[in-house]
Amino acid sequence: MKLLFGNKKDDLLSRLKKQDAAAQKFFYDQNVKKLLSVSKSYISDLYQAEDCVIRAFCKIFKHIEGFRGDGNLEGWARRIVVNECLNFIKSHKTVFYLDDISQSFMEEIQDEEVVFDFNAQELLDQLPDAYKMVFNLYVLEGYSHQEIADTLKISIAVSKTQLFRAKEKLRKIYFQQQKTLRNEHN
Repeated sequence: MKLLFGNKKDDLLSRLKKQDAAAQKFFYDQNVKKLLSVSKSYISDLYQAEDCVIRAFCKIFKHIEGFRGDGNLEGWARRIVVNECLNFIKSHKTVFYLDDISQSFMEEIQDEEVVFDFNAQELLDQLPDAYKMVFNLYVLEGYSHQEIADTLKISIAVSKTQLFRAKEKLRKIYFQQQKTLRNEHN
């Protein structure tokens, strides 16, 4: 059976609301890679990230009637994946949030040549879970610090601190990688 939805997203949505299996498969095939990428930005282990995506798709299809059509369907699905990942992290790991900001310093880069050869996901995977969650919610998902605080049940100050520390840690990791690359090429 071949599905031809064209640009008629309303047709796809109406078929999804009728629990049409072909429409569900079409929606899954069109979005699984993007949503897995979102999941992997929160959860480093591929199998656990895949599990979250599968649970998210189950919720999407089960609760499709709850989609009011205010935004786009893909954005709604993405939010479900993010929430599924956050729920997984909360239930499987202990994440500690530190309230105080310690003084940090940037490494001085003496060499004028900076190579922009890096994998962003690899950098993010090196962040502690608390930093990564706040960074992803703020930078990738566009949450405000208030929304992050409400979602993670932390204070706004802790959210801001974790974001600050995540950025500092990413800079240090990046500059250390650049230093290593330069040393390997010399």
